[in-house]
Amino acid sequence: MICKPGNKIIFFSFLLLISSSLLAQKVIKGTIVDAATNSPLEGVTITLIPGNNSTITNIRGKFILHKINNTDSLRISSVGFQTKTIPFSMYSEDTPIGLQLQNILLENITVNTKVGDEYKTISKTDIKMRGLNNSQEVLRMIPGLFIGQHQGGGKAEQIFVRGFDCDHGTDINITTDGMPVNMVSHAHGQGYADMHFIIPETIEEVDFQKGPYNPAKGNFTTSGFVDVKTKNAIPSNTVKLEGGMFDTYRAMGIFNLLNEKAKQKQESWYLASEFAYSNGYFDHPQDFKRFNFFTKYNAKLSANTFLIVSASAFSSKWNASGQIPSRAVADGMIGFYGAIDSTEGGQTARNNFNAQLITTLKDGSFFKNQIYYSNYQFDLHTNFTFFLVDSINGDQIRQRESRNLFGYNGSYHRTSHIGTVQIISEMGMGMRWDLIKNIELSHTKDRYILLNRLAFGNISELNTSGYLSETFQFSSRLSMKAGLRFDQFMNQYTDHLRSDSVFKAASPILSPKINFNFQQSANTQFYLNLGKGFHSNDTRVCVTENGHKVLPAAYSADVGTIYKPSKNLLIHAAVWYLYLDQEFVYNGDDGTPQPAGKTQRTGIDFSGRYEPFSSIYIDLDINYAHGRFIDEIKGQDFIPLAPVWSSTGGITYKNKIGVNGSLRYRWLGNRPANENYSLSAAGYFVNDFVLNYTQKKYEIGLTVNNIFNVKWKETQFETLSRLKNEATPVDEINFTPGTKLAAKLSLCVFF
Repeated sequence: MICKPGNKIIFFSFLLLISSSLLAQKVIKGTIVDAATNSPLEGVTITLIPGNNSTITNIRGKFILHKINNTDSLRISSVGFQTKTIPFSMYSEDTPIGLQLQNILLENITVNTKVGDEYKTISKTDIKMRGLNNSQEVLRMIPGLFIGQHQGGGKAEQIFVRGFDCDHGTDINITTDGMPVNMVSHAHGQGYADMHFIIPETIEEVDFQKGPYNPAKGNFTTSGFVDVKTKNAIPSNTVKLEGGMFDTYRAMGIFNLLNEKAKQKQESWYLASEFAYSNGYFDHPQDFKRFNFFTKYNAKLSANTFLIVSASAFSSKWNASGQIPSRAVADGMIGFYGAIDSTEGGQTARNNFNAQLITTLKDGSFFKNQIYYSNYQFDLHTNFTFFLVDSINGDQIRQRESRNLFGYNGSYHRTSHIGTVQIISEMGMGMRWDLIKNIELSHTKDRYILLNRLAFGNISELNTSGYLSETFQFSSRLSMKAGLRFDQFMNQYTDHLRSDSVFKAASPILSPKINFNFQQSANTQFYLNLGKGFHSNDTRVCVTENGHKVLPAAYSADVGTIYKPSKNLLIHAAVWYLYLDQEFVYNGDDGTPQPAGKTQRTGIDFSGRYEPFSSIYIDLDINYAHGRFIDEIKGQDFIPLAPVWSSTGGITYKNKIGVNGSLRYRWLGNRPANENYSLSAAGYFVNDFVLNYTQKKYEIGLTVNNIFNVKWKETQFETLSRLKNEATPVDEINFTPGTKLAAKLSLCVFF
């Protein structure tokens, strides 16, 4: 191609302009660590002063910035740590910068979240201020998310969020340290997410986002995702003893295994373990037992390579009262906390191995490679319909499986600049392979008597994926993140009841995302998120449908703001819309597909955080969702159990002498229990109370759940059932009662 003289002048002028811009800049690199543990801090904001050019540290605590000539210092800030300002004349990139912990004050919180991280400020603030008192509190940290236990024991909770009855995880993606919690093609329900293998005291933070907007998150990311991150290092050893009503006991210990010399080399190793027991508040004792063990090792293998390895073991066993019919309570046949089939119950176990290798290059980019493995066992006996099908032996079912889960996640992250535009690039690939042996649905009696098998086979489900994400920081005010994700599923089912016949299917899906963030002022941000997500279906559905229409897509949009009208008030509000191709799931309770039509949901989320005094922290979340089936006639288009109005909130108090505590409430409004709203799932309002006295070496605590001892129904379902002496079945609400007033004392020792 021949270049004309005029074009040459323009071309070389363009090169000169870029060169002049780059020459006016100086690359600044550094590392930020926690001064107490010397472990790297991710997500710390580094800002040039004067000006607003900023970046955040990566998983290794490293950052890279381009200094403009008129800037003279760096401001380093992170929620829960003291802010530092360092003049360039005193800065050395070879020396890690240590940040000291400090009590969180809203006046120190800034409104400058990165695009796609609009919930970071609230999540970090809440977990630092409120803390985690038990494993259930992990999910309750997400504004607008409600959980319900409908077997009272070790079973995963039912999850409600953004107008979804997510069952046990069908429409919410949950991970811990990058390892999936959700179980695909599970014996009990698609996406089953049992988080009881996580010890609360090991949790560093709970990251989340509502909606399907993160390209790194795949299956089940329709209503959003939750990413639990455990501590890389602990500042001290801890022993905790708890005891309370209903024969409730717990012992927990977390211990450092290396000395101070290792900490200086950024090497750490700790272990944690717990044992919990409770008979529960039901008329029939639960005899609930749970054991957990967790260990995590971090090592700096070289100047640029870091290794993180963790392993855990979990087991749980319990008896259950199950879901009971309303008429049995009204007629006095059983009490509010009674049972129809007292032989319900289950046991489960999960052993995990997780390893991550992080390699940083000279330009600040890094590779992250992760492998993980889980061995999982599940065995559950339930009875929802009592004597509807079998009037002699009853309808008790057994759901059982044995699973090996293998996985890999790999990603490359790079920060670069074109002129003054900062570009953060991320590309990744992943593989998840579930091998499920003898997944079973059987008809049983009294838990141990097998009457007949209804479904029995082996499952192989392989999910491979790849994604690309580009974030453009056009200026200090405007940024954009665009991403594209591809997932491929390979499903195989071997049916033992049909002479080991093998059925196969394959399904691909492409998911684009785009997010915008606009910094209106130092105290106001606006964001717009658009994206497509999906939830997969059970392999046993996929093979019968030949892989067609078994990855229902979700299309969603969020418009929101983060606003700080005063130094001690923070507001987060959003209006959202979500369309789902098909609420099409596999019902593990009767072994059949349960196809439903297209749905759409609209809603409003509001969160407020207020600190009238330095010792008082008030949080309030109000959520509204309007969900309907699209193709059904009006009045027959309600989405069963979809939450409508909900709210949580509380007051947290802390003073300088160590007295701290909180008074909290949970309110879930009435919602339809079936498509025509002829049956209603009753709402509830429950209060919980925590009081602690914390000193440097110990903490004494009191926790009281349901302090006003209200009778409430934690989970409810429309169920057609028949009792032993009934001639005809009855369609009504069956429910699991929520906890009575339950008090618990704790003693925690630090050393």
